[in-house]
This record gives sequence, structure tokens and C-alpha cells, in this order.
Amino acid sequence: MNILFFGPNGSGKGTQGAILKDKYNIAHVESGAIFRENIKGGTELGKKAKEYIDKGDLVPDEITIPMVLDRIKQDDCQKGWLLDGFPRNKVQAEKLHASLEEAGIKLSYVIEMLLDRQIAKNRIMGRRLCENDNNHPNNIFIDAIMPDGDNCRVCGGALTMRDDDQDETAINKRHSIYYDDETGTLAASYYFRDLAAKDDAVKYFTLAGEKDLKSVTEELISKL
Repeated sequence: MNILFFGPNGSGKGTQGAILKDKYNIAHVESGAIFRENIKGGTELGKKAKEYIDKGDLVPDEITIPMVLDRIKQDDCQKGWLLDGFPRNKVQAEKLHASLEEAGIKLSYVIEMLLDRQIAKNRIMGRRLCENDNNHPNNIFIDAIMPDGDNCRVCGGALTMRDDDQDETAINKRHSIYYDDETGTLAASYYFRDLAAKDDAVKYFTLAGEKDLKSVTEELISKL
């Protein structure tokens, strides 16, 4: 089962990916981790990528896509993989599709998490971190996991905020790329939606991201 997973920051995509990893014993492949692993491991692709990153430039697709392909050919991906965070635009979607075909790697599912842009933004800015365990869910904008004032709803520990969660300019920039349905990430998602309409081997479906975690998980698993 090879899956492409699309969703805006704040949609809970990473959480659902981790659940699928455990349930189906497939690799959860995150684009950011691929860069870190290659740079830390000193691979040729990692060295080339670092040159661009150090200059503050975007890493070209000619480097990124081979990294992605190398990653999903590794042993832990033999039973399947879920790719999260790539492609980020329509051009990358086209190039990734061509590269997968060339490598003889078949897509099984393409999943799009639907979530209103303002709700996604609120979820990011509403996240609070527990001093005892960052995995304790606390969010001032989600009733089901509303913290107890300034304390963790799970254990009572003190809560803090991540600086980047409060950077409204950065959040808006990331979301502007994601919600762009002409050239951005939604355009990449729609590229695969159109592909699935022509190819019965690829299934494309959406999830209602505004639902609670359990409901989204149940819907996701039922559609798989």
C-alpha cells in the first residue's frame, strides 16, 4: 500500500500518518526528515542539498525527487509507504509521477485532508505544549482537547507555546502555498485526482479534517 497524503498544516495529517504506520506496518516518510537524513548521512544528494539550504535557497527538484525515490526504495518501505509533505506544487507532482512510473513504483491511494483555511490557522496557533509530555493534546481552539486554563488537560503540567506556531506571517505563507489550486500544493493534489479518474489502480479520496481525531481515523481506515 503506497500512499500520497495531502493536507494543510494544522489538519492533523501527521497524526493520522503515524496511526497508519502502526496499524499497517508501513513507513511514514516525511519530506523534511529525508533532507535531514541525507545531510546527516553525508550522501552526495545530501551534500548538494545542503549547499542550497545554507544559502537559503530552495533545493531543486532534480535533487529532491531522487532523494524521495531513494527513501521509498529502502527496506522499511517494502511493505508500503506513506509520503507526507511532498510534492508541494504541480510541477513536482508531474515530475514525481513520471519518476515513479520510470522506477516501476505503483501508487495505491492519494488522500486529501479537507480543512477550511481559517480553522487550520486556528489549530496551529491554538496548540499548547505540556512541560511533562509534548504528546499530551492541548489546543485552545478545539473543545475536545481544551486545556485547563494554563495547565495540561491530561496531567496538569504547565503549558507553553512554540514560537513558530504564533508566527502568523509564516503560517499565512505556508498556507498560501498549500491552498493554491493552480500551481501550489492543492494543484499537485488535483493532478493526482485527475490521474486517478483515468487509472482504476489509483484511488483518490478526501477526509473531513474538521472532525475529531477518532472520527477522522475511523473514516480513513474504512476508506482504505
